Amino acid sequence: MDDIDPLPLSALQHWAYCPRQCGLIHLEQAFDDNLYTQRGQAVHAQVDQPGVELRQGLRVERALPVWHDALGLIGKADVVEFEHDGTPYPVEYKHGSRHKAADIAACDDVQLAAQAMCLEAMTGRAVSEGALYYASSKRRRVVPITVALRQCVAESAAEVRAMLAAGRLPDVTHDTRRCKACSLRDRCQPAAMAALHDPQVADHLFDPDA
Repeated sequence: MDDIDPLPLSALQHWAYCPRQCGLIHLEQAFDDNLYTQRGQAVHAQVDQPGVELRQGLRVERALPVWHDALGLIGKADVVEFEHDGTPYPVEYKHGSRHKAADIAACDDVQLAAQAMCLEAMTGRAVSEGALYYASSKRRRVVPITVALRQCVAESAAEVRAMLAAGRLPDVTHDTRRCKACSLRDRCQPAAMAALHDPQVADHLFDPDA
């Protein structure tokens, strides 16, 4: 993967959340803030300062750069707790509560799994689990790094690369819950785009008698 630009880990989370959102951010370089993104930035501001400390017998590193040469991934882990034998345990910080809808929480799992795979490649030690720390509830949710999750990381990376190589923005997939929280909703116009792809609407657009 030395001949291609590395993908940021955030692209995998964006792709899992919505391919069109990923395309707007990483293909068209478009981004807007809303309340949710601002809350996320505030949470990360607390842990994005690089540093090392000892906590309950663990070495804890914050804002640790991570990469995976074989998959062509690069990014930063919010917090990595290293056990006595050097085994890393990634902890990704998110705003909100750990009681997110399962499909939305799964997007965070993909990002965490990508961090775990990077740490494995860097340290040579197996990472069997990590955790997502949700700022609102101040609770962790442990995430096993399963075979299925690892496969999702690899497939998502390949799909994002294919999208970037094609230079084509993915079609809109209308999902009221996800669209409502997306800061790019005004740029994307999901309802309008979905209507344009509706055959009945398209027929009326080009019908002079409509």
